[in-house]
Amino acid sequence: MSVALSPLEHRPVNAEESGLFSWVGTVDHKRIGILYLLTALFFFAIGGTEAMILRLQLARPNSALISAEAYNQIFTMHGTTMIFLVVMPTLVGFGNYFVPLMIGARDMAFPRMNAMSFWLFPLGGFLLHFSALTGGAPSAGWFSYAPLSETPFSSTQGTDYWILAILVLGIGSVSTAINLIATILTLRAPGLLITRLPLFVWMTFVTSFLIILAIPVLNAALVMLLIDRQLDAHFFLASEGGNVLLWQHFFWTFGHPEVYIMALPAFGMISEIIPVFSRKAIFGYELVAASTVAIAVLSFGVWAHHMFAVGLGHTADMFFTASSMLIAVPTGIKIFNWIATMWGGSIRFTTAMLFATAFLVEFVIGGLSGITFAVAPIDWQVTDSYYVVAHFHYVLFGGTAFALMAATYYWFPKMSGRLLSERLGKVHFWMMVVGFNATFFVQHFLGILGMPRRVFTYPDLPYWGTLNMISTVGAGIMGLASLVFVANIFLSIKRGALAGDNPWEAWTLEWATTSPPPHDNFTEVPPIYGRRPLWDLDHPSDSTHALEPPKDMSFDKSMVAVWTFVASETGFFVILIIAFIFFNASLPAGGPTAAGSLDMKRTGLFTACLVSSSLTLYFSEKALEKRRHVAAVSWLVATIVLGVVFMLGQANEYRGLFERGIVVNSNLFATTFFTLTGFHGLHVTLGLIALGVVLARTLAGDFKNKSTSLLRSVGLYWHFVDVVWLVVFYVVYVRASR
Repeated sequence: MSVALSPLEHRPVNAEESGLFSWVGTVDHKRIGILYLLTALFFFAIGGTEAMILRLQLARPNSALISAEAYNQIFTMHGTTMIFLVVMPTLVGFGNYFVPLMIGARDMAFPRMNAMSFWLFPLGGFLLHFSALTGGAPSAGWFSYAPLSETPFSSTQGTDYWILAILVLGIGSVSTAINLIATILTLRAPGLLITRLPLFVWMTFVTSFLIILAIPVLNAALVMLLIDRQLDAHFFLASEGGNVLLWQHFFWTFGHPEVYIMALPAFGMISEIIPVFSRKAIFGYELVAASTVAIAVLSFGVWAHHMFAVGLGHTADMFFTASSMLIAVPTGIKIFNWIATMWGGSIRFTTAMLFATAFLVEFVIGGLSGITFAVAPIDWQVTDSYYVVAHFHYVLFGGTAFALMAATYYWFPKMSGRLLSERLGKVHFWMMVVGFNATFFVQHFLGILGMPRRVFTYPDLPYWGTLNMISTVGAGIMGLASLVFVANIFLSIKRGALAGDNPWEAWTLEWATTSPPPHDNFTEVPPIYGRRPLWDLDHPSDSTHALEPPKDMSFDKSMVAVWTFVASETGFFVILIIAFIFFNASLPAGGPTAAGSLDMKRTGLFTACLVSSSLTLYFSEKALEKRRHVAAVSWLVATIVLGVVFMLGQANEYRGLFERGIVVNSNLFATTFFTLTGFHGLHVTLGLIALGVVLARTLAGDFKNKSTSLLRSVGLYWHFVDVVWLVVFYVVYVRASR
């Protein structure tokens, strides 16, 4: 029998959803997913145009089509646009649209937060491109290496807008990841256990944790760089005692997980498409799922293979060589699982399957070239050459972009109700395969011949001009292929063949509803007894399942959201604390220090107030659970008062430091102290605002007959803020007094 969804999950429809405003104000996950995809398509056109300008400049030796400065700006904008404004948002768009459908939910766990996350995306894109009107776009590369990104070398505001844009996009990404985790954990249909999740959902789930842990590392580094530029601080300026390699360590601690943030959802798409068009269940579901977790864990231990050329030492080189080779193992497991799924299957080479098959070939080429970088002596020879450019694009374009094209042909019928043209699709496929390999395969040889990357022109050396011309012609073919792709989409929307509900005879829940799905996705969800619910429904005689779906763990979505947010903010503070310890371990003599500038005993009293506030908040929670509202309000007021006292104490300490001439740019102690304690103070302030909202709702009687999950959620955040301060107090004050 079918499973009716809980009426508590039902979102009322107030009016007919039509017109432009209904899209601007929508909180429907499907419309938000489409908005992500359309906006990413717009930025793809911009990023592709930037790429063509770069290739035209490099088509011939000693070209003067654009200047060196213009090349650096376009190069920076192209990399940033394609990674942060195209690939990631496209993956998020598919996740937004299909994760709720694939788990039998009506919407995301937090629809309004989902809408907010989307609108941060075009805002970030606007900030990035607005930089061109402020004296010049950023020109330090999408990686923004210090000191090139510091004011002495990038004096225009372009880099500042780049920082703000990435911060805005990062906040949106973290919000979406929190939402996806809460959705997958709390809104699954009955019987859809974690061990039965479609692999696209599973890999989106794991990717969300990667975002939660990796993006805050980048955000912390961006904050430090912005403080350097706007407040004349010294985090990454070697001339003032800063450390330029610290930026690389922080950036690549984010940057390598970022590769898998862009790759894992693509792996999930391939894991859905290949079984359907091979007419076989995925081979080794458990291995595919487990290898995804292994990749996520190992991705945080390989960042320094991007830094073999900076002189880390043999011990570090050997460690990161080993870890970089190790991470290839779970990736290889997936490749063999996909091939084994195809082996002996009844394969239908639709356009979606063609792109999925091409993904296997192109991604393997990129993976094999990546293994060569894991060998430090080889890396020393080809690093910063066009060999890296070829590898990077085989992984991200030959891998992720080909998977996205496969997913578009696969899921477009569900989104629009119409099929994409297979004839145009095959033209698109073959043009893209030929153009892509012509563009990037020859760049391996350019790198081996010694052509450096990130140069705006080059001398007329043997083969360089010929290979670059081939690469430019290939890029032109890719551009034409992209136009065919876009034309196919818009023509099919107008007059494509009607798809029906399940044109591919697929097995996951999104195909159980109409094409396109209605506002609330499902009237009822089929019973789920396995990993292929629609197959089980069509082949009851082949299914040997229990009569009743097994029960799974239940989670409170508010608590899941706060726990994941706390995990994210923990990463942010860990980076700030590491920076404080690193720079204060060997400060030059003569400047202010923690031991000479801070009063541990006085701050200890205010610390006791903050710690006590956790206890009073706990008493408030318990009183509210027992419906003792007067006591709950009293303890809540006490919590807020203690928090305010702590903030006044910190403000008084700041005043004393300012009066003695100790400001953020005095030296590295002052820079790291004000950054670390300032951001903690910001979190305390946000916590006080949240507590004030809870107090107002308690006084209004909102919790008399309702759950107290709001207070518990805010309480968890407040306890986190207190724990962070205890660590800060020990690192900054206690250690300094020894």
